[in-house]
Amino acid sequence: MASLRDLGLSEYEARAYRALLGTGPTTAKELSRTSDVPMGRIYDVLNGLEDHDLIRSRTENRPKKYVAVDPDAALDRLLATKRREFDERMAQYESVVDTLSAELEAEDGVEDRFWTAAVGTEETIDLLLQRIAAATDRIVIVADTPAAGLDLGAVGERVMDAIVEALGRGVETRVLLSPEIVDRLPGRVRRRYADRLADREAFTARTVEGIEGAFNLFDGVEVCLEVPNPLAAAEPFAMIDLTDPEFAADVRERFEPRWAEATPLELSA
Repeated sequence: MASLRDLGLSEYEARAYRALLGTGPTTAKELSRTSDVPMGRIYDVLNGLEDHDLIRSRTENRPKKYVAVDPDAALDRLLATKRREFDERMAQYESVVDTLSAELEAEDGVEDRFWTAAVGTEETIDLLLQRIAAATDRIVIVADTPAAGLDLGAVGERVMDAIVEALGRGVETRVLLSPEIVDRLPGRVRRRYADRLADREAFTARTVEGIEGAFNLFDGVEVCLEVPNPLAAAEPFAMIDLTDPEFAADVRERFEPRWAEATPLELSA
């Protein structure tokens, strides 16, 4: 149920104002009796109503008498006060947001660096595909010797499908392969490459001797490093996904000279 208290009056102030509407001009003593506001509180209540501009006093009378302003005017004044309070509160909130925004942006460096890992062949491939799917700007894929027991046909097709989808999002993609991997690519991968990737404007593939290690660089800030099995170096063991702009910049700086000396990839079916 609506109440004058909803607009900022105290219980005693609401009682006194309603009583004044019924009595007309009256003294503090008479108002205390008709409104059930204790005599010890009535003057504080009247001062509060005057602060809200809800009553007027007639000082020419002895004792002083008080009269309520018109209800429509009183409600408009209470509403205007609430609006001012709301605007002030919103300004305070906006100031807090501005301050926190500056503070949190200063702490972004912590968020810029994090890592995760996948262990096992299938988990490693899944992580790579997830990161390709998440790329928004550019991708670099570097692969050296093929891992033992790895089905290059199945993996190659899955990676190729993910790259095609990335190209569809406008993601520039560069692939640098070792001659060993190129030699072992099965015919179906070569045919799919010729059909789906070879002529794409945003896609470039090259090959170069002497690649050591396999890694993937995403959007200039994220690096996926393949970790070989410590007991069988030719087998994949895990992949570490590291988001660190400084480290990614260093990796790209080392990649660019090898890319410059590489030759365009030519695959015959």
